Amino acid sequence: MVDWKSEEVIQMDSMIFLKFMHALLGLYLWEFFISLDFEWAVMTGKTRFRWPLIFYFTGRYLLLFALIGIAVALDIPSEINCQALYAFNQLAGNAAVGLASINLSVRTIAIWSQNTWIIILLVLIIIGHWSLILQGILLTAVWLPGVGCAITHSDTTILAATFVYSMCFDFVVLCLSAYKLAWTHTRSGTSIAPSRLVRMLFSDGLIYFFIAFVSNVIATIMMVLNLNAIMSVIFNVPAAIASTIVASRVVRRLTNFQRSGVEMISHPLENCGTAFKNTDAGLSNPVSTPRTAGVHVEMDTFTRAANFDYRSVHRTASSAASYSEDHKPVQVV
Repeated sequence: MVDWKSEEVIQMDSMIFLKFMHALLGLYLWEFFISLDFEWAVMTGKTRFRWPLIFYFTGRYLLLFALIGIAVALDIPSEINCQALYAFNQLAGNAAVGLASINLSVRTIAIWSQNTWIIILLVLIIIGHWSLILQGILLTAVWLPGVGCAITHSDTTILAATFVYSMCFDFVVLCLSAYKLAWTHTRSGTSIAPSRLVRMLFSDGLIYFFIAFVSNVIATIMMVLNLNAIMSVIFNVPAAIASTIVASRVVRRLTNFQRSGVEMISHPLENCGTAFKNTDAGLSNPVSTPRTAGVHVEMDTFTRAANFDYRSVHRTASSAASYSEDHKPVQVV
């Protein structure tokens, strides 16, 4: 049986940790650079900057800095303050996990048209999440000649609680989004099929939850086993990377989808509908559609419109698009 506390095993685990962190840094750098076109689109004004993107950019860059900090700690040839560097790495990495969950929460609040009770619920959950993230320095790292910075102790109890809380948080967000997107029209008794945008929102949320859940479960199991200081935290970085990458892709996909055109799902007046509108379209010609009540989503700004008359909406013929209740195109006058 392997003695995980022996010096030989810990030395071997340190080498595995070093190589694993370099591989993860390469993976994240690849994902980072292939998605820089989104930053460029925001900087040049092609994509309008909205306040929810603050969480997207902050989480994305915090994780990048944390991975660079880990690489520095493992590769630097001269002695440094390992404790301070790992304290930053831990805080930045955990914050990236928290911001990934916030990205999904903001989208859920938007789907619910800024419902007050949903906002209160998610804000309380976010506060609880960050109270664990900001618990303090949970790792002890020292300089070892010939090795570099090495982790000698980790508080696995708080770290495990943080990851379990993240899993529960993501599950609540998934359930709220799924209920609003998939079952509201069924509950209202309509037979209208979900639109392409609704299917994308639902599938993206499901994929995010599955990937984040699996990565967090693996990290939590290793922390609960507490084999040694290194093995207890070796899967924390993959969990943070997986959550950040998938959450970032969800944000980019939704923003690019909304920028590309118009999507609308309408229901009869007595029910609820969802209309997704591109705010860049001009307004000039009336669009003849049924009178409906719905939720209008304009990029990242979400508002509820009750008893809204779509006959008052005007668009240019080149950019107008709408759907009737049976999803047949409506001729623009």
